[in-house]
Order: sequence, then C-alpha cells, then structure tokens
Amino acid sequence: MNTTTHAGAAKIKTAHAETEGRKIAYRVIGTGEPIIWCNRFRGTMDDWDPAFIDRLAKKHSVIIFDYSGVGLSTGELPTDISQVANDVKDLAAVLQLEKFIIGGWSYGGLVAQIFSTHYPKMITHTILIGTKPPGQNEYPTEQLFIDTASHLHNDFEDEVILFFEPASELSRQSARLSHERIAERVTDKDIPVPEATWKRYFQGGIDYTVDNFNAREKLMQLEKPVLVISGDHDLVFPVENWYALTRTMPNLYLVVLPQSGHGPQHQYPKLCAKYIIDFIKSSQH
Repeated sequence: MNTTTHAGAAKIKTAHAETEGRKIAYRVIGTGEPIIWCNRFRGTMDDWDPAFIDRLAKKHSVIIFDYSGVGLSTGELPTDISQVANDVKDLAAVLQLEKFIIGGWSYGGLVAQIFSTHYPKMITHTILIGTKPPGQNEYPTEQLFIDTASHLHNDFEDEVILFFEPASELSRQSARLSHERIAERVTDKDIPVPEATWKRYFQGGIDYTVDNFNAREKLMQLEKPVLVISGDHDLVFPVENWYALTRTMPNLYLVVLPQSGHGPQHQYPKLCAKYIIDFIKSSQH
C-alpha cells in the first residue's frame, strides 16, 4: 500500500478509490500492518471515535471507508451482504493489499465475517466489535434500540442509548467525551446516510440471518484468530449470542467490557485499541 500518513483521524483527508465503476471514499491513518474497518448501520467515516482510531494507528495503518452508496462513496449499497463485502475486496485491490486484518463494528461486523468466510486467504485476523454471529441467534435486539435507531436524526441522548449504557453514569460521561471527540472534525466532512438507504441495511441483515451461504459453519472452521469485543449490555447484538460458539470455536476470543453498550470502543477507546493491538501481536501466524 502506497498511501500512508501520520495525521490524526479528525484531520486526515478523504481519498477515493476508483474501482468497478464506482468510487469508494476512504481514509488512511497511521502506518504498519493494515486494518480495514467496516462500519455500523448509518455510519460514515466521521462516526468513528478519533481516540480509538488514533491509538490503533500508533501500531497499524488504519483504513476506514464508506460502503458503496453510503456517505461520500458512489454506487448503491447492496442488499446481498456478500456483495457489500466486495467493497472491502475492491478497496484492498486498489490499495495493493494482498493480506490484512479485517475489522467490523455492528453491521460492519456482519460484513467482516462474511468477508472472512469468503476470502480467508486475504486476512490474518478478524476483529469484531458489538456484533453477532451469522445465522439464527437466541437473543434478540431490544425494542428500545429499534425505536431509537429509527429516529431521522439522532441527538446526544439517542447516542447514549444506541452506543452506551444509559443506566451507568460512567458510561454517560464517556458518551459525552466521545461525542466531543467525534465533533472535532470540522472540514472535509462526510455525508449523513439518507433514510432511503436504511432499508438496504435491513435487507442485508436479513440476508445475513438467513445465511444461504452457510457463513456460520464456515466461521466455525475459519483457521484465523477471531477477537470479539462486546459491551455487557449491548441492546442490538447481545454478547450472549457468542456464548454458543465459545466452546466449539477454538480460535474465538471474547472480551466483555463492563457498564457498556453497543459501542465499547467509544467508551474505552484506549483499552479496546490495546486489546486489539496485543491480540494481533500475540496471535501472529
């Protein structure tokens, strides 16, 4: 990869990868072994906490991007989750990355898992935050999350519900700090995801749950280390769904953080980055 920088996440400029008839918007922060991060529902590059990205960038080249048809990327967001994963493949090709670490948060965790099971030779590790395994899972999303996520505009109180733990004062304080850090980016801003695109995320989630491509079984057979980081009270993707896999998937490692919700990397940015960096370093193939 020939795109490197030492600028922080709040100031790094957006670039565009022209590939397969569309432009994928992306940003690269730091140098080192690359990590490509897949984002959440309605998430753009501006929605990553700079403290988390910058701490990872001390050891890695951190690549964030907008899916096709999202934010500053052209095209249309696919409803087939495996086609969404092709954004990662095409971006990696433009950046001349033959192997890299794949990461994903929430909906991005679905994309990262599908990519990992479709293209296992392209990855060294899979890092998953606030997400769920493929296929059917026992523990459902709480209605409060669904109601809040459907607001046309999410204010700060919505963010507390969606990504933190409202019952915890510690989590609320962390939410305020994270909100302020994310607001530090004032130029070269991304474009919010319009409501018309939301249903395409939902359709991709349904596709992931139906699992016609047998990703759940393929994930169990994946011979690459998988790290899952979850809050102890994730309203959308309860951590309990991973317990069904921990005894049968020997390469799965699970970290649960206290008094936290769907975005533990925003509540504990330095700690989550350290877990990820140490995990990658200690499980090199």
